[in-house]
Amino acid sequence: MDDYPLLNLFWTMLWFFLWIMWLFLLFKIITDIFRSHDLSGWLKAGWLILVLLVPFLGVLVYVIVRGKSMGERDIQQAKAADESLKAYIRDAAGPGRTGRGSVDELARLAELKDRGTLTDEEFQKAKDKLLA
Repeated sequence: MDDYPLLNLFWTMLWFFLWIMWLFLLFKIITDIFRSHDLSGWLKAGWLILVLLVPFLGVLVYVIVRGKSMGERDIQQAKAADESLKAYIRDAAGPGRTGRGSVDELARLAELKDRGTLTDEEFQKAKDKLLA
């Protein structure tokens, strides 16, 4: 390690880090090419060939030409995944399990008790049954 100065070590680490970041960008672009619905099959093949045969230039050109739409597709996919998750949670929780129905029911019971329709004992029994 005596013949490899510290500054060279930092330069090597920097270049390695940049190479890893470029690989992440390359894979991100390849997945974006395949998920893009506005490209025909031939255009997808052309972009893929450009990105794989001339990687640095292909990635640079792709980011310049389609970078904005790439970000929009990311946002659109994230929103769709979020909506899908929310729909699944609503479906799995069901209307009676969300807690909102219990709150509304307790408010209705309290209103009936305040009006004198329910006695304290009836209110307590209904409340215990609701919260059980």
